Amino acid sequence: MQNTRLLAMAGLFALQSATGAVGQDSKRPAIHLPKHEARLAYAVQTVSVRAGCFPERLRAILSHIAAKTGRRPIVTSGLRPHPRRHGSLHGKCLAADIRVPGLSERTIIAAAKTAPGIGGIGSYCNGIIHVDVGPQRRWVDC
Repeated sequence: MQNTRLLAMAGLFALQSATGAVGQDSKRPAIHLPKHEARLAYAVQTVSVRAGCFPERLRAILSHIAAKTGRRPIVTSGLRPHPRRHGSLHGKCLAADIRVPGLSERTIIAAAKTAPGIGGIGSYCNGIIHVDVGPQRRWVDC
C-alpha cells in the first residue's frame, strides 16, 4: 500500500514536472508543508527505493530542502540492507541520496547546510547529493 502511494506521488510529480517546467520562471515559491505532511516534500526515483523507514529528522531535512528550493528532492537511494561501505548510514535508514531536477549541486548543498539536524552532506560526480542525520561532516567523492 505504501509503495503504491509512493509510486502514485512519483508519477504525479513526474507529470507536474513535465507539464509545468516549460515556460516557467526558475524561481519558484517555497513549499511550506505542515509537519505531518513532511513526507510529501520528496519523491522516490523508483518503487524499489526504500524510504519508508526514514526517521522524522531525515524527513524534516528533505522537507527543509524542498521549502528552501521550491522543488521536491527525488530520493535515488535510501535504505540499503547490505551497504557497500561498512558503517554506512544507509544500512540503518538514516541517509538519503537525492537529486533535485533543475537545480545545481551548489544550490542543493546550500539548502541542506541550513537544515536543522543535518549531519553529513556529500556530493558525487554523477550529481547526486547525500544527506544524513549522523555526525556533521562534508565530503566530495569525485
